[in-house]
Parts: sequence; C-alpha cells; structure tokens
Amino acid sequence: MGLRRLLSLCLEDIQTARVRDPAARSMLEVLLCYPGVHAIWAHRVCHSLWHKDCLLLARLISQWARMHTGIEIHPGAVIGRRLFIDHGMGVVIGETATVGDDVTLFHGVTLGGTSLVPNAKRHPSVGNGVVMGAHAVALGPITIADGAKVGAGAVVLHNVPAGMTAVGVPARIKAPARQ
Repeated sequence: MGLRRLLSLCLEDIQTARVRDPAARSMLEVLLCYPGVHAIWAHRVCHSLWHKDCLLLARLISQWARMHTGIEIHPGAVIGRRLFIDHGMGVVIGETATVGDDVTLFHGVTLGGTSLVPNAKRHPSVGNGVVMGAHAVALGPITIADGAKVGAGAVVLHNVPAGMTAVGVPARIKAPARQ
C-alpha cells in the first residue's frame, strides 16, 4: 500500500469518527485521543504483515496495539472501510471475522469463534452498514447482513437478515421499527 493511499485512509478514518461521534470536536482530538482509530491503523499494518507471512511480527504488533487501545483485532481479520469503534474498550475481532464498510461497533463487542478447527471459518461475517451495540456478542461462522442492528448485550448465534434487528440472550430477530 502506497504512502498516499495510507494517508488517504487515515484521513477517512478521522472524518468517519467526526461524522459518527457528536462528541468529536476536532480532527486533532480524533487523531490523538480515539483508541478505535488507533486500533484500526495498527490493524492495517498487522494485516499487511500477516499476508506477507510475517505472522509473529503481525501478532506482536497487534498485541502491542491491544495493550495500548484495549481493542483486540486479530491480524487475519478482514476489515472494511470507515469502521467506527466507539469507546472501544473490550472490543474483540477474531481471526476469521470479516467486517464490511460503514460498520459501527460500540465498546465490548465480540466477534468470536466457536470452533477449534484450524483453517476453518470460525468467526462472524458482518455486512455493510451494521451497528452493534455495547457488549453485543456474535459467535461462530454466522452472517450479520447489510444494514442489520444488534442490540446492546445481545448474544447472536444465528444469521441476522439484512435490515433486521437482533436483541436478547439468545438474540431474537425483530422487524425494523416503522418510521
């Protein structure tokens, strides 16, 4: 990835935080004080190293980022553009997870695995425009489709259709509210 492309993505991440967080007062504040943004930047480096077979270095950097941000993103996870991790502490994104574009994750979200089978899809796939509330958990090789919402504290064990909302433990699918 070229330097110009990297800087463009970093600027996009800062602008995403400014748009999605009404408390973000300036670009400088986001640049210096937003652990979700820092975790995403570290993940880009780690993911690149992971695909160049620098597995140990990728894991070391990801663990350093985890210590400094409170957010753990495995270097093998695939992250789309404009991911916003609000507050961030306790977010975990597993190795085979995929996260689409324009996703919002609140603190404590876990995209976790349920299998010990190596080289298998073990973690969720999160579509574009998904919002996952605080402490929501999605487990296993499930799909949370485009535009879905997962309520705070929900434990999702099955697919969530596009545009639907999952709430509860275990999560149940609810039709979107009429506007």
